[in-house]
Amino acid sequence: MTIDSSAATTPHPSTAPGAEPLLEVRGLGKRFPVTRDWLGRPTSFLSAVDGVDLDVRRGETVALVGESGCGKSTLARLILRLIPASEGTVHFDGVDIIAAKGANLRAFRRSAQLVFQDPYGSLDPRMKVEALVAEGMERTGMTKAEQRARVRELLDLVELSSEAVDRFPHEFSGGQRQRISIARALAVGPTFVIADEPVSALDVSVQSRILNLLADLQERLHLTYLFISHDMSVVRHVADRIAVMYLGKIVETGPAQEILENPLHPYTQALLSSVPTLSRRRFKKRIMLEGDVPSAVDPPQACRFAGRCFRAIDRCRSEVPPLEGVAGNPHQLVACFNYQPIAAVDEGRGDSGHDS
Repeated sequence: MTIDSSAATTPHPSTAPGAEPLLEVRGLGKRFPVTRDWLGRPTSFLSAVDGVDLDVRRGETVALVGESGCGKSTLARLILRLIPASEGTVHFDGVDIIAAKGANLRAFRRSAQLVFQDPYGSLDPRMKVEALVAEGMERTGMTKAEQRARVRELLDLVELSSEAVDRFPHEFSGGQRQRISIARALAVGPTFVIADEPVSALDVSVQSRILNLLADLQERLHLTYLFISHDMSVVRHVADRIAVMYLGKIVETGPAQEILENPLHPYTQALLSSVPTLSRRRFKKRIMLEGDVPSAVDPPQACRFAGRCFRAIDRCRSEVPPLEGVAGNPHQLVACFNYQPIAAVDEGRGDSGHDS
């Protein structure tokens, strides 16, 4: 499969700017202790996620993109409350998930599910498919007969034969195992699914079929997706909106077509300039970033991208740029003091321009 990165995206009809948010994340952060003193008290922390704001509207697909290690998967686990947050809030359908307990938390667990990157590592090799898919139904009050019927219904939904119920994960291909993972995620009837790099571990020839399956399931079951990926060519084909993450922070977000056609943050531009395309390149030359990613243990108290940025100005090295709306387009947000359109990059005007 060859994905043409210049293909147009078609926004989901429910993703108009005024559509109701299903998920609202505000100031979310996570710090992991790295070293401790002789009393066991933390003395230094790794800042994996720092002050993230993110909205996901009902029925849309928001793609979270960035380099490996930038905090995407940690953010997903914070949203699902699989790990505790150090700060911030997560509201799902109006409920504060960070503070939720009892029935509210159980309802959230059924409404929000996760599809993992590795379809083999996420499946217990000692369990047959029927037990794997039905595992989440055990506390729903369904009888064993109802569970068996539901498992076969789900396998049909993800385009697998009902004969798969008596087989083990190692008997399937990578694409088939990911279909089993998707069926398991759908077993309790979620409305929100986080897909964490769901096709990166698969052969290129299989990726398009899994992406088409996810799109079909979204339409049939009215699902909302947070799609995590580092592959911009894949994101182009699935996303309604895009959020770009760098070293624990969101640096740019907005409608997918606007981000892909006119990225403003220099990091987003560097990501897109590296995407192969079969048609005319949008960038005249690839943007090569120099320098190393700063340490997340002691991140800069300014713009975290400044040390690698080809458009950094003095202000970038002394202040943290806020994530703000672009002049004339409040739906595209960028955290940069010196953002410029693609044309300025191609013309080599990278050291001057916007300074908000």
